Amino acid sequence: MFNGERLKIARQRRMLSGLKLADKAGVTPVTVSKIENGHQPEDYVVDRLASALTYPREFFFLPSPAILDVDTVSFRSLKKMGAAERDASLAAGSLGVALYDWIDDRFNLPKPDLIDLSRDRGRPESAARLLRQHWGLGEKPIGNVLKLLEAKGVRVLSLSERTPNVDAYSFWRNDRPYVFLNQEKTAERSIFDSAHELGHLVLHHHAGAKTDRDAETQADQFASAFLMPQEDVLNEAGHIYSAKQIIAKKSRWRVSAMALAYRMHKLGLLSEWSHRSICIELGKMGFRSGEPQGVDRETSTVLAKVLAVLWSKRLTKRDIASDLAVPLEEIETLIFGLTGPVVAPPIKSGISLVSS
Repeated sequence: MFNGERLKIARQRRMLSGLKLADKAGVTPVTVSKIENGHQPEDYVVDRLASALTYPREFFFLPSPAILDVDTVSFRSLKKMGAAERDASLAAGSLGVALYDWIDDRFNLPKPDLIDLSRDRGRPESAARLLRQHWGLGEKPIGNVLKLLEAKGVRVLSLSERTPNVDAYSFWRNDRPYVFLNQEKTAERSIFDSAHELGHLVLHHHAGAKTDRDAETQADQFASAFLMPQEDVLNEAGHIYSAKQIIAKKSRWRVSAMALAYRMHKLGLLSEWSHRSICIELGKMGFRSGEPQGVDRETSTVLAKVLAVLWSKRLTKRDIASDLAVPLEEIETLIFGLTGPVVAPPIKSGISLVSS
């Protein structure tokens, strides 16, 4: 049976309105609307729609996909986002859930180990400290945030929309946490985004960012405290007073120069005047729009190992796309920038096949 929800997902992924899809497929807008609402189309209409969307015909006859509700997804820039961008991102989330369901069926991945800190959403600094304690991190800097999140069961994927209006987003689905990252940002910004979305997952548990008008501020404060623990910053940056010193020290926490300066200001290490002056100087040096002296980009340990194990069995991303009946490009964009070079898996990879 043709699945109208899948037609809507494919249409949203192509950022097409019902009217534009109808024009492209040579059918009426009423036909598209009826099909998305459950009407069964004739075979020639299915072929036209599949061709217009460049999706495999089989995609539209699979069971209903995961449908993400915008109210339960923590978007960072929802007000700036157009409806088409929002819907395309939500549709990517649905495909991302399908991809990880496919992986979960074949591999034993780490189980989620996040705690519900929604009662502490008004105290994000305290919440960050509690999660660090839960994970036994102490006050030390985190060497690889993405690796840590994946070890704690967070499913990390890439955003395909190359737009400044979609920074990152996160959500819970069937008690599994997901984070989507924009790979167009600097490595430092991506690391901060990872911690920001972690903040949403634990502070706004299962409820998205709409539950609190201060949700974005809370997630930012959580990320700052989680990445730059108070005691460590006080010990290591207590005598810093210039932009050059901040640039030299920021790699300890793998954050941007601006983020470190802001954290130091909030901890009382920089006065309002000193913070403003340093930010002006950093801006003149190019640190407002980028990170001239950046750190290496973090990549996904889980996805790289999954692809390596599959490659050892002569299976590729094309095989995954075929199993999910999606265009190969959808798999490519979901993992874009996250896997690095695929190499043969080590003897102990941290994940294992469910069955060989």
